[in-house]
Amino acid sequence: MSDLAIVETILRSRTFFFGEIRGAVLLGNKISSMLLSCFTFLAIYGAVMGASHSPLQVVASALKLPALFLVTLLICTPSLHYFNILFGSKQTMGQTVALILTAMTTTSVILVSFAPITLFFLLTTANYPFFKLLNVIFFAIAGGMGVVFLTQGFQIISESDNLEGVQMRRNIFIIWVLLYGFVGSQMAWTLSPFIGEPGHEFILFTQFGGSFYADVLASISQLLSGG
Repeated sequence: MSDLAIVETILRSRTFFFGEIRGAVLLGNKISSMLLSCFTFLAIYGAVMGASHSPLQVVASALKLPALFLVTLLICTPSLHYFNILFGSKQTMGQTVALILTAMTTTSVILVSFAPITLFFLLTTANYPFFKLLNVIFFAIAGGMGVVFLTQGFQIISESDNLEGVQMRRNIFIIWVLLYGFVGSQMAWTLSPFIGEPGHEFILFTQFGGSFYADVLASISQLLSGG
């Protein structure tokens, strides 16, 4: 449980926490604690999402939601790290990973805070498009807060970097955040379903093709049409 307590430190003392990342203080402990926190909170929220369908969906979603975030982390981290180095950053790979994990930990704890609301609507409505869009909104809010923390952390950690190329690194960071969101959303589609459509048998993965954005638009259209 002491590992999960790192969330309190991030939320209450983030300037201090980012300062320690900048100073590379106990990076390994921080990374392992944040990974454990992310996996735990995302697994809980994934299980709540899957509860709308079946026990198999509960287990699958509890495993797939942490996998979604961690695989996206593995895909996107090298690009941010090496482009920053190219333009004068002094950060190590460990510091970059710790910084991104701070945002992921923030996102995951905000998501799990939405779990009671998600469970409430799960028990009180059978409208599948509405339930999907509700989760999209919750993910957007949680992800937005994660980006806020990531931006603050990037500014604090960059104080020890070379001034040369600082504007370019800021531009790269903005582009990277957009790239991370795009990769994450498409990865979510690749690993879907997380909820499971009522009346259909359990499937582990959606058939190949389509995109996250097309599915969201289809759900909005279906909801507005009363489907």
